[in-house]
Amino acid sequence: MENIREKPYLSVIIPAYNEAKRLPLTLIDINKHLSKADFSAIGGSPPKADAPMEHASGGDYEIIVVDNNSKDATREVAERFTHLLKNAKVIECTIQGKGAAVKAGMLAAKGEYRLFMDADNSVSVDQGISALKYFKESYGVVIGSRDVGGAKNDQPWYRQIAGNIGNLIIQVLLLPGLWDTQCPMKIFTGEAAEKVFPLMKINKWGFDVEVLALAKKFGFKIKEVPAIFINDPNSKVKASAYIKTFLEVFKIRLWLWFGKYEN
Repeated sequence: MENIREKPYLSVIIPAYNEAKRLPLTLIDINKHLSKADFSAIGGSPPKADAPMEHASGGDYEIIVVDNNSKDATREVAERFTHLLKNAKVIECTIQGKGAAVKAGMLAAKGEYRLFMDADNSVSVDQGISALKYFKESYGVVIGSRDVGGAKNDQPWYRQIAGNIGNLIIQVLLLPGLWDTQCPMKIFTGEAAEKVFPLMKINKWGFDVEVLALAKKFGFKIKEVPAIFINDPNSKVKASAYIKTFLEVFKIRLWLWFGKYEN
């Protein structure tokens, strides 16, 4: 009998708002990589060569789609995949915002390691699987970065400039030494996730900075690894999101100064 772990080794969380069109290919790609992953090299169970694709890693992973009040068929599409991929499930987050959806997914997850990524698959899950090896070095968080050596970023130049300006502000106020806090691939240990995410206050774009600042506050080491980022020309991030994120960064700094995150 196959040895099924009491809890998954890796949870993959995908926040989704009106993603009915992009979600199917992303879920297929995620499952393809997870079902073939050899987690034994980093503490999980090896895949069985004769097992069906969706069961190849036994209980070593789960896929959680978080529907964030979608107005299209996102939930229906995602639920169809729960019948095709036995490791997949759908939950609902009624609080609007990507941050709120990620929080719901990270706290519903059971994995020893918990990765969140975007529904557009801009940073593919195989990069996250490769990054798991860094947890052997006592890191509590591993994040993808578009601004370190070895990274590739095909965003338009104006988005890259806006991102770099924002990063300078974030480094000065909160996270010195981290070059890209907004890349859509972050992995937390279960311990770090359960310490950080219940304290989140930001429901929208600034949540990435907030969870990293909280991880730092609680002493979790953060590793930044190069990411290959494929830009989606249909990205839903508007210019106003950069301004809102900067304002949220200042709020986080004040909340940390005034002890608003004490639990």
